[in-house]
Amino acid sequence: MGATSPGARILSIDIGGSTIKATILSEEGELIQEYKKVKTPKPATPDAVLKAISTLIENFQAYDKVSVGFPGYIKNGVTCTAPNLGTDLWRGFDLASRLGNHLQKPIRVANDADLHGLGVVRGAGLELVITLGTGFGTAILMDGALLPHLELAHHPISKKRTYDGFIGDKAYIQIGRKRWNRRMKQVLKVLKVVFNYDRLYIGGGNADELDFKLDDNIEIITNKDGIKGGARLWQLHREDALRVENVRS
Repeated sequence: MGATSPGARILSIDIGGSTIKATILSEEGELIQEYKKVKTPKPATPDAVLKAISTLIENFQAYDKVSVGFPGYIKNGVTCTAPNLGTDLWRGFDLASRLGNHLQKPIRVANDADLHGLGVVRGAGLELVITLGTGFGTAILMDGALLPHLELAHHPISKKRTYDGFIGDKAYIQIGRKRWNRRMKQVLKVLKVVFNYDRLYIGGGNADELDFKLDDNIEIITNKDGIKGGARLWQLHREDALRVENVRS
C-alpha cells in the first residue's frame, strides 16, 4: 500500500521496555493528539502488551492507519527478537497480523529505533540514530532511506559485554552516572570510527544523562521527535519498507 490518502490520521505506537507510548499523527507527522503512555506490563508477554495497547488507546480520536515501533528485530511483521521485554514468547509472534486484526486497520511494524530514525533524520548523507533506554537501539539511514537493520545491541564491545550489557539501563543503575558516561565516551568513539557518519542522533530516556560535550554533528532528540516517524513509515514505497508488513490492503 502506498502513501497515505489526504487527511489520513495515523496511530503511532512505540513499544518500549519500560513504557508504551502512542499518539495520533497527521500524514505530515504533526501531532493531532498529545501522546500518552502506560507502563510496559511485566512480564511483557504478547497478550499483556496487546491488552496494554488497547487500554492506552481506548479514548483516542479516530485514526485510519497504524504504525508500530517494536524493540527488536522485525521481519515481515513478525517479531524475531525482543531482548528487553524479558520473554521468549515474542519469537515468531506475528505482531502485525494480531494487532491489525484486533484494531481492524492497516498496520505497519518496524524496529523502534528505525521508527525514531525516520522521524528525526535530515535525509542527507549517512545518518545514525541510537537510543539509550532499557537497551541500546540503532538505526542507519542513507539520504533518508532505511538501510538493513543491525541489532548492534547484541554485538560485543568488550570481552564479556554486549552494548546492551555495557551501557543499557541495568548497567547505568549498577555503575552510576559517572562510570556510565565514561563508557558512553568509549562507545561514541567506536561508532565514529566504524560508521563515519555524517550525523548522529541520540535519543531514549538516558540521553539526558550524558554529561560531556558532544561533537557538532551529534544531536540529542526527544521521544516526541521519534514517534513522528510513524507518519513517515507510511510514506515509504513498499519496496523500500524494510521489515514492514501491511496486513490489510
